[in-house]
Amino acid sequence: MKAIVQDGYGPPEELRVKEIVEPVVGDRDVLLRVQAAGVNPLDWHYVRGAPYVARLSMGMPKPKVGIRGVDVAGRAEAVGKDVTHLRPGDDVLGWCDGAFAEYASAPEDHFVAKPANMTYEEAAAVPVAAVTALRGLRDVGKLQSGQRVLINGAAGGVGTFAVQIARSFGAEVTGVCSSRNVDMVKSIGADQVIDYTREDFTRRGERYDLILDNAGNHSLSAVRRALTAGGTLVYNSGASMRRIAMAWLLSRMGQKVFTFLAAPNHDDLVVIGALIESGKLRSVIDRTYPLQETGAAIAYVEAGHARGKVVVTV
Repeated sequence: MKAIVQDGYGPPEELRVKEIVEPVVGDRDVLLRVQAAGVNPLDWHYVRGAPYVARLSMGMPKPKVGIRGVDVAGRAEAVGKDVTHLRPGDDVLGWCDGAFAEYASAPEDHFVAKPANMTYEEAAAVPVAAVTALRGLRDVGKLQSGQRVLINGAAGGVGTFAVQIARSFGAEVTGVCSSRNVDMVKSIGADQVIDYTREDFTRRGERYDLILDNAGNHSLSAVRRALTAGGTLVYNSGASMRRIAMAWLLSRMGQKVFTFLAAPNHDDLVVIGALIESGKLRSVIDRTYPLQETGAAIAYVEAGHARGKVVVTV
């Protein structure tokens, strides 16, 4: 089969298609004929081996996993003898190691049925970004109906899902994005949109019960001005020691600051699937690339200006 194989760390443009052996299907595994694979910031971090210290877990001197890609959508080709809920021919979405390939394999609980109202490309955009948005708002931020919520970085992969999920929970949603994305963020349900090229949300004088920050482009003290007295700030990336210290300090003053990293899981994908089938959630796709241009797709995401999600079609 054809796959994008990473022999060492370096720029994504150096990734190439290679012929390799199909994955072996374990007793609890599903072999998927990949139709589309989503691109995430995680992919370029793995390709470059950045930050360098992360190579301790990624692999030294080269990656432990040679095929990149996590988000996947496709059709079950074969199933292991202990698989109980999926059958060959089922259309699914989920996550795996090695999604940028013609075939991928993972345990059954890594997959859920693909909603009938989604294409493969739309489905492949879902797992990491949608689950991150859900976990950040529902589990970390403790979002409640009627709250005022601000999504900083509302036009990105996580942001576009976060705007819609917050709206589905009954929140009043404000999105922050660049000028070219204002109309799109409005179209997915934001009650208000702030164009950060014209206005700084931390200086508007408005207060929010919950801020999900996907951009991290303001100081903690600045963002605090936009929180209510008992408000919550959630960063969707790893914490620096400075932010951890500030989080402790602000929590003692009534405001709460959290940082988190989310990973796809079966139960949350079921919740996301239900929101999609009900029409409350949809994927926003910026660009699609063929498998042989996966390196270019990852480089585009690394540049930081993707509007919604980028998807590789297989």
